[in-house]
Amino acid sequence: MRKLIFVAAGLTGLAGCSALPTSGPTAEDVVEQSTGAEQQRYALVDITPEVANILGKRVPDSFLASFSNRQPPAEFVVGVGDMVAVTVWEASSGGLFSAPMVTDRFTTGSKSATIPEQAVGRDGSISVPYGGRVRVSGLTIEEAQKRIVATLEGKAIQPQVQLSIVRPISSSATVAGEVAAGARVPLSVRGDRLMDVIAGAGGIRIPVNEAAVQVTRGERSARVSMLRIASDPGENIFVRPGDLVTVVREPQTFIAYGATGRNAEIPFESDKVTLSQALAKAGGLIDSRADPSGVFILRYEPQSVAKLLVPDGPLLQAGGRVPIVYRLNLRDTGSLFLAERFPLHARDVLYVSNAQLSDVQKALLLFNLVVSPIVSGASVYNVTR
Repeated sequence: MRKLIFVAAGLTGLAGCSALPTSGPTAEDVVEQSTGAEQQRYALVDITPEVANILGKRVPDSFLASFSNRQPPAEFVVGVGDMVAVTVWEASSGGLFSAPMVTDRFTTGSKSATIPEQAVGRDGSISVPYGGRVRVSGLTIEEAQKRIVATLEGKAIQPQVQLSIVRPISSSATVAGEVAAGARVPLSVRGDRLMDVIAGAGGIRIPVNEAAVQVTRGERSARVSMLRIASDPGENIFVRPGDLVTVVREPQTFIAYGATGRNAEIPFESDKVTLSQALAKAGGLIDSRADPSGVFILRYEPQSVAKLLVPDGPLLQAGGRVPIVYRLNLRDTGSLFLAERFPLHARDVLYVSNAQLSDVQKALLLFNLVVSPIVSGASVYNVTR
C-alpha cells in the first residue's frame, strides 16, 4: 500500500510538468514565454475597451486610402507604343494629299489621304509625309491633330487632320494572375473600374471568397479581397493607364486550435468576422478542457498599430511587423461584449489553452491506468489465500 501511495504522489506531480500530453501551452506559459532568455519574443496585450477602440479605428488595406485620386482620367493622351492612323484632308484637289481634278469625268478627285498605321516611336514622334517627324506623345488627340496641321501649313491646301488611336498600348492596364485570360486591357475615355477590366480579361477562375485583387500603380501597391470589392462600391476604383491588376488566391481564413470544438483552418465566409463569431465557428470552448481566461489571438501587426498598443515595446526597434498575442478573459462577462467588437483578420491564429484541472484529470487517469492492475492483482491474491 505504501508503494501505491508513492506512485500516486509521483503521478499527481506530473500534472504540473511537461510530461503530460497537451495541445499547446497553458495560459501561464503564454505569459511567461512572452519574454525569452535574452529578448522579448512577442508582445502580450489584454483585450480591453481601449484596445478594442484602437483596433476598431485601424484602417485596413484599402484602394480608397492608397490611391487618393478617385476620378477617371479627364482625357487620354497619345503615348509611346500606341498604334495610330492619320488621315489628311485638303480644301481642294491637286494638293499633296488630294488627287488631281479630272475634267472629262466630271469629278473633283479625292481630297484626302490616309497615312498607314504606325507606332509612336520611343522619341514620342510619328512620321508625317512632308511634315517629317512630329512629336505627339503626351498630347491629347486634339492637340496632336493641331500640331500635325501646323507642320503642313504652307505645304498642303488648308489641311485638316484626323488622328485615331487604333491600339491604345499606353492607355491600357495589365490584368494577370487568377483570371481566365491574362491580357492588356485597353481603357475607355469614360473610365473603367476594377471589375470592368477583370471582366475584360475573362473574369476570375477561382471562388470569390478565395480571391484578392492587388493593384500596383507606380511605386504604390495595395491588396483588397474580392468580397470586399464586391460589397463596397467605393473599393471598385477607376483603373489608370499603366496599372497592374493582379488577382491572387488568398483565402480569408483563420486557424483555430487548442481547447476548441473544432481545430481547423476556418473560412470567413464573409468580409468581416469578429472574435465572438470566430469562437462560434470553431465550435466554442470545450467545457472539460478549456481555460476561459486563456483565449488568445496571435497576429503580426504593422508598426503603426503596434506603436499605439505598446508604445515603448522593444520589438518596435526591429522594424517590420510586430508579433502580438491578444488575451481575452471569458470569465469576465464584459469580455463577451469586447469579443463582439474585436475584429479578426485573415491568417489570425485563435488558440484556447487547457485549464490546469485538465492536467490533473490526465494525471489521475494515468494513475488509474497504472494502479488498477495492481489493485486487481492484490484482490485476486487475497481471495486465493
